Amino acid sequence: MFDRPDVGDTAVLVALDFGDPDFLESLAELRELASSAGLTVVGEITGRRDRPDSKLFAGSGKAEEIGMMVKGTDASLVIFNHQLSPAQERNLEKTLECRVIDRTSLILDIFAQRAKSHEGKLQVELAQLDHLSTRLVRGWTHLERQKGGIGLRGPGETQLETDRRLIGKRVKLLKDRLAKAKMQRHVQRGARQRGNVFSVSIVGYTNAGKSTLFNRMTKAQAYAADQLFATLDTTSRKVFLAEGESMVLSDTVGFIRQLPHSLVAAFRATLEETIHADLLLHVVDVSHPMREQHIIEVNKVLKEIGASDIPQILVWNKLDLKPGLEAGAEYDEYGKITAVKVSALNGNGFDVLREVLREQALKGNVVAIPVEQVNADWTPLG
Repeated sequence: MFDRPDVGDTAVLVALDFGDPDFLESLAELRELASSAGLTVVGEITGRRDRPDSKLFAGSGKAEEIGMMVKGTDASLVIFNHQLSPAQERNLEKTLECRVIDRTSLILDIFAQRAKSHEGKLQVELAQLDHLSTRLVRGWTHLERQKGGIGLRGPGETQLETDRRLIGKRVKLLKDRLAKAKMQRHVQRGARQRGNVFSVSIVGYTNAGKSTLFNRMTKAQAYAADQLFATLDTTSRKVFLAEGESMVLSDTVGFIRQLPHSLVAAFRATLEETIHADLLLHVVDVSHPMREQHIIEVNKVLKEIGASDIPQILVWNKLDLKPGLEAGAEYDEYGKITAVKVSALNGNGFDVLREVLREQALKGNVVAIPVEQVNADWTPLG
């Protein structure tokens, strides 16, 4: 269904600097994405440009350099750390004589590999079809074969028009199924709300340690790995805090810069667990040099899905990788908790985190950090 790279493919990465101050961080992220997709990176091409070339994105000279590396390394795939137009993708494939994908396609591929639940698979396929629909000029004849072939094409329809119509029908079917799943989740959420169950969602940049934190809090066995997008499907567990007090804790998909809008839209139903939470635990990798930028990117997505007004506690995670920082809570000038420092790997600071959650469940003793304040006035942790 989707023209995706195969695990074991060898790839050349291409990243152009258009004056982005986070260029090197974005390139490092692309390497991690490629590794998470099971690809072997055999070369990298970088360069500076004022603006993308309309035909080849990188320009003819840089395309020739990429082509030489592809032949020299026998790479089967070229990945651009940018969003390519369908025409640019086709022109590059013709010039380089190998498959070319962009950052969006790579992220979609990782999501396709990781989705485990029925709903997660539906959401990924919907996002793939949205991306695929703009690239149909390649001729997706297998769509017709899947449906039986003869008799499917309408009067005067070209293959392209047939493929578009079949994709449209599949998209409608997926949306109908996702709507049913959303209704089921709404019923479950309503039961929790009637029972006055305190609801907490874990959010954060991908690979910040959310699933490791979730597992330690709940003693669950949710998949956790040192890779991007290890978790896609929302998992919820009941957590007992003290003397009969409990809450529902939900682990959610991680966010990343340039997260495809089609994925945000497709996963909006799953992310509704976040929208309807009483509190967000915003997990941040304290050891990461770009942690402040990660906070900003997460809050951008939270704003996009309508969750920016929900109170949140920053959880500075991975203290084990940051010598000199001690576990504990941070408070604002009014004595309300704004952050907790922990290590989800070894459990350091979790007694404080549990007490903070218990206090919030009982008293609401947490301050909501406005997105604008985090973006403009954040003071880096030492």
